[in-house]
Formats: sequence, structure tokens, C-alpha cells
Amino acid sequence: MKIALAQINYHIGNFENNEIKILDAIRKAKKEKADLVVFAELAVSGYPPRDFLEFDDFINKCYFSLNRIAKECDGIAAIVGSPTRNPGTKGKDLFNSAFFLSEGEVKSVHHKTLLPNYDIFDEYRYFEANSVFEIIEFKGKKLAITICEDLWNIGDDLLYRTNPMDELIKLEPDVMINIAASPFDYTAETRRKKILFENVEKYKLPLVYVNHVGAQTELLFDGGSLAINSKGTLCKEFNYFEEDFGIVDLGEMETSPVVPERQKPEKIALVHDALVMGINNYFGKLGFTKAILGLSGGIDSALTLVLAVKALGNNNVRAILLPSQFSSGHSIKDAEDLAKNLDVPYDIIPIEEPYQSFDKTLKPLFEGMEFNIAEENIQARIRGLILMALSNKFGYILLNTSNKSEAAVGYGTLYGDMNGGLSVLGDVYKMEVFEMARYINREQEVIPWNTITKPPSAELRPDQKDSDSLPDYDILDEILFQYIEKRRGPNELIQMGFDAKVVHRILKLVNTNEYKRYQTPPMLRVSPKAFGMGRRMPIVARYLT
Repeated sequence: MKIALAQINYHIGNFENNEIKILDAIRKAKKEKADLVVFAELAVSGYPPRDFLEFDDFINKCYFSLNRIAKECDGIAAIVGSPTRNPGTKGKDLFNSAFFLSEGEVKSVHHKTLLPNYDIFDEYRYFEANSVFEIIEFKGKKLAITICEDLWNIGDDLLYRTNPMDELIKLEPDVMINIAASPFDYTAETRRKKILFENVEKYKLPLVYVNHVGAQTELLFDGGSLAINSKGTLCKEFNYFEEDFGIVDLGEMETSPVVPERQKPEKIALVHDALVMGINNYFGKLGFTKAILGLSGGIDSALTLVLAVKALGNNNVRAILLPSQFSSGHSIKDAEDLAKNLDVPYDIIPIEEPYQSFDKTLKPLFEGMEFNIAEENIQARIRGLILMALSNKFGYILLNTSNKSEAAVGYGTLYGDMNGGLSVLGDVYKMEVFEMARYINREQEVIPWNTITKPPSAELRPDQKDSDSLPDYDILDEILFQYIEKRRGPNELIQMGFDAKVVHRILKLVNTNEYKRYQTPPMLRVSPKAFGMGRRMPIVARYLT
């Protein structure tokens, strides 16, 4: 049996777009004499559709698309993911399902059993779990269909009480087919492959796996669809961060030569590629074309500009330099040099005059009080005001340039430098920002080296440095990583050797600044634990504050 794998960049709720891509892949598979073509989890609707699933009209459109797709399945079969209605009177209203289409109609529907409800997943909010296990008999083969998480309950640390493949294996299938929506983080590829190979080893069956690719707001999907034979040999591996299509022959897979497993790129290269895809898809799927950002001469805005240019093209990104009376000459020069290196249009708009106007307006109320964070934030908010004015006037989308370290401890100004339609670096720690800048400069100087080597500064008061307010970033980032990603408490961190006063101060900053993170733009997710939908913390709380 020849099986085509269609790795597609879907668009949530864009039924016409998704349907066209699915139909194109079916026709291509027909031309290449495939017997079956496999698509990803919730392919028809896109993943994750979230509360769109609560609208009858949305579900109706899924069924309309499926019926049109089924008509194309003449001389070929397809497995397509879609939400379906639960006809029963008990349980949730919907299932997360895989449709088996053949001979121009829906032949069978197979539901997802294990519904993840952790981190970025909340499938049990919408879907009922499957309790009936059936296989598909097609062209002399028995197909065991599972959906993403259904294969993940394996190994020593089991999250669920049941295992779908333990039930399906009793029906003596010939192949496992898993349709997935497995999001990217820089650890995902290794974990995902380990799980898939463990299933092959346990059940002694070949496995065909099809994943999503592309960005859905902050969630990034890296693709990497693959096929493994029953001996645990990798027979096919698809590209990452781009659409792909290919065919495997079940018979030939068992004797096919080993496909060399790709050499996994270093972490920073993966994150780089993911962010570029994330920016590109965010703009493309929303119908935006042009971005704007404040270019300070610092490392964060420099890196954001480079990534935006790679994603959108240099003619579609506009840089705005907003020097204050505290900005250093070298920062302005660094920003200009970068804009010139990238051939990006830029403007210089000094903010000293509007700042003086605010200072004059507030003088009667601030009389006799020292310059402090209020005046610093006024400058940041003037910059935010100017950038949003340009965004409104010219239709640009403002890119936020704050990094994860700053977002964690609240080192940013609401309605100022925390403005934006998309946070590019909100899941990238400061030390990773430096690492990615060096990665970008690995062949030639793109980001001025002075931008990378000078001490970070917000330049909102004379001779200001980030280290005046925060521990050195190598220490800060490690504490943040251990607390946020590893969920280690203060006593554990102190036992690891970190200074007790620093630990308590940093954890207090993280928790007391939750209110700020509630008001930030969506952050492209590249780590196993990102701010946003995957990390849900109360604001009015006293833990570690």
C-alpha cells in the first residue's frame, strides 16, 4: 500500500484555504498512484480552534468541507482530522476525530481518546474522550488510527489510565497511523521522536505520523512528519518549518535502507527558524504586510529587526529611532548602521521636546520631587505613543521587542515599550538573545558588534545600565529558567547555590508582575514553558510575594 503524507500549513477557521490545500494534496497523491493520503489532526478547522468550537456555524462549516473533500476521494482514500458532533446525550458535545474517506463518502469516523489538558492544551474543555476502538480494513491492510496524544501514554511516567494502542493492538492491525498537532519548542523534536520510536518498539508495527506545520498566533508547529518501519528504522522524515509532501510504500518500508536521521540543528538555530516562521505566518494569516518597531541601538530591538526582515522583507519593515536626552551617540549610530546593513527604511524622531512638554504639564504636581521611575516611564510611553500613531496612520503592525527576562521581572513599561501586536522575543531569555545575535553574525557582521558587546541599558536616565536594577543576566536567566521552566521553589534554588536574597527578590518580581504580562501582546512560543496560554498564574495572590 502506498501512503501519501501531506504536511500542510493550515489556517484556523479559513475553511476555503484549508479545503483547497487538502484537495490539492489529494489530487497530487492520485497522480503519484497513492492508495491513501493522510492529513493532520483537525486539518479542516485548523488547530487549536478554541472557543470557535462552541459555534454551531463553525462545526457546520467543518462538515460542509468534509463532504466536499470526500467527493474527491474517488480512486483514493484519505484520513482527515476534524471536530465532530457527539450524538450521545452524555458527555461533551464534540469529539476530536479522524475521518476515513473513500469511494466519495465518509466510510468511518475515529475519535481521539486521550485529551491533553496541560500547558497550552485544553482539549477536555471541548471534546469527549473516545471509548470505542475500531480499525480500518482497506486494500487488505488493517489500519490503527490514533490522534496525537493517543500515542504519548507510554513509558514509565503515565499521565492517563488507558492506552488506545493497547486496545487497538488486540484487533491485529498492520500499521499505526497517527495524525497530530504537536507544537514546537526547542525540546519537542527529541521528545516526539523518542515517543514515536517507543511505540514502534512496543507494538512491532510500522508507524506513519503526520504533523502540522506553521504558526497559529503564538503556537508554532515545526512539521517533521515521518515514517518508521516495524523494525524501528526511520524510512522518511519531512522538512521542518515548511510544507512538505511525500509517499511511502508499506511493503518497501520493511526492507528500505535506513534514512539518515537529520542532524538536529543547535537550539539557537531552531529558535531562529521558528521565530522567522512565526512572524511570517502571523502577518500573512492576518492579511498584514508591514511592520514597524522602535530601534534603540540595543540588542533586543536589533535582533527583532533582523528577524522581521527575514520574515517579511526589508521593504516591509520600518525602523524608528526615538532618542532621548539620555541616549548615547553610539546607540544612535549602532541603530543607523544596522538599518543601513539591512537596507531598511528608518526615521529619527527625538523625544526630548515632547518629554519637556510632559514635564512642564506635570510640574505643579511633581514640584519638589526627585526624578524617578515616573519620568523614565514617561519617556517610554512617549515612544510607545509615537510608534502607535505611526501604526494607526500607515497601517503598520508594531512589533514588541521585550525579551523573556524583562517580561519575567517586569522590566518594561506598560503602554510604552510593552506595546505591540506581536511579541517576537517574549519567550527568549536575554542570554539567548545575545547567542542568537552572534548566530546571525556567524558569517558576516549584520548586527553591529558594538550592539552585542556593550552593557545593556534602557537609557532612560544618565549612565543607566540594566545591572543597576537586576543581577547579571547570566545569573538572572538561570534563576528564571529554574523557576519558570523547571518549577523549582526558593529553597531548591538556594540549595543549588544561588544567593538567598537574590532568589527571593527575583521570585517576588516574577509573581508581582503577573499583571503586566496579562497586558502584553501574544508571545511566540519557543520554550517548553512560555508566558501566555501555557502558564496560568493568578494576579491577586501572595505566593512568594
